[in-house]
Amino acid sequence: MDHPAPVRVAERAARWAAVALGFSIPLSVALDNVLLVLVVAGWLASGAWAAKWDAIRGNRIALAALALFGLLLVGTLYGERNPGDAPFYLAKYMDLLFIPVFAFVLREEPARRRAIYALAAGLLVVLVLSYLIRFGVIPRTDIFAGDASQPVVLKTRQTHNMLMALGAFLFAQLALAASTRRLRLIWAALALLAAANVTLVVQGATGYLVLGALVLYLGYGLRGWRGLTWAIGAAAALVLALTLVSGPFQQRTAQIRSEISQWQPGIPNASSSVGTRLEFYRLTFGIVRDRPLLGSGTGSFPKAYADATRNQAALPSRNPHNEYLHILVQLGLVGLAALLYLFWTHWRLAPRLASPLEHHLARGLILTMAVGCLFNSWLLDHTEGLLYAWLTGLLFGGLESRNMGSKEQEIVKPSLRA
Repeated sequence: MDHPAPVRVAERAARWAAVALGFSIPLSVALDNVLLVLVVAGWLASGAWAAKWDAIRGNRIALAALALFGLLLVGTLYGERNPGDAPFYLAKYMDLLFIPVFAFVLREEPARRRAIYALAAGLLVVLVLSYLIRFGVIPRTDIFAGDASQPVVLKTRQTHNMLMALGAFLFAQLALAASTRRLRLIWAALALLAAANVTLVVQGATGYLVLGALVLYLGYGLRGWRGLTWAIGAAAALVLALTLVSGPFQQRTAQIRSEISQWQPGIPNASSSVGTRLEFYRLTFGIVRDRPLLGSGTGSFPKAYADATRNQAALPSRNPHNEYLHILVQLGLVGLAALLYLFWTHWRLAPRLASPLEHHLARGLILTMAVGCLFNSWLLDHTEGLLYAWLTGLLFGGLESRNMGSKEQEIVKPSLRA
């Protein structure tokens, strides 16, 4: 049945805005927000609510994301917090609500393919600009966040390295999916340049760990357990070589070892990023111990932390720089189970996606988040949280719905896998 012209315009606007987000997320927060408004407005204006509800009911990853946000919403009804913190933190988690929106808007294979290439293009711009800054082709300006010694582009060092680690994995997957030898070589070269940017150009411990996890999974994805063994050997050799050669990796790993050895519980040190995190974790476990089951409520961490450290020498904090601990403080073991269920569902359902490329990208994304959330509250951060929601919605828009009949699935599958 043909839809009215305004509905078709709304659908098309939402779809193209969602595709454009792939290019925007690595580059511009302001453009992200404009495109998000267009996506949501187009999604709302396009109607078809029965189809949208069916799509949500048949998509377990969307249901898991909505369940976690629902718990966060309930968490605003109990506990104690500073004025304004409940809506502030709840708004930070609103990216979870966009997962079913993106999944519906990008449900068609051509749109998903364009969106993946848009993300690759945005990451490529970041990669090229980083090298241009590193070699002095672009002088230091107020536009870019870094300089030749730390050539990040428009994000923080930590976010930049996460983007480049995921970019290396994406480029490698595009190389494996390439239809010609020339394209395969181009994507493989870009993957190596992105990996070199993470390890040799910009310091960032989280990026090192994310890249390591993605390299191991790449080996497993290529050759199963034998490939994983090869990847472990190659990664160990690379780490050994990088620690012996003077450069950002050697400097950062030496600094981490020094900060760990110097950390003393109860003695804050603002100049030690590792020591600061360890102190946050130690103090946060004390908060969790008081209310382990349901936590202290959404947005409660700043007040709970301030109360727990009132008579101690401690650095101030509004989150513990660990997403798992932050959810534990707010929602207790129930919330942590919901978060882990979301991640586990993401991993488990990835093989049901529409293509090997989407399958492996989905698992690479969840590895990135699972590792990064050990050291950061990434669901709170704009770039990391939105990237997770957008790419999850995109990839799981191709999930084979359990609500479809067998005949309908046979009709849909060829178009998804074309």
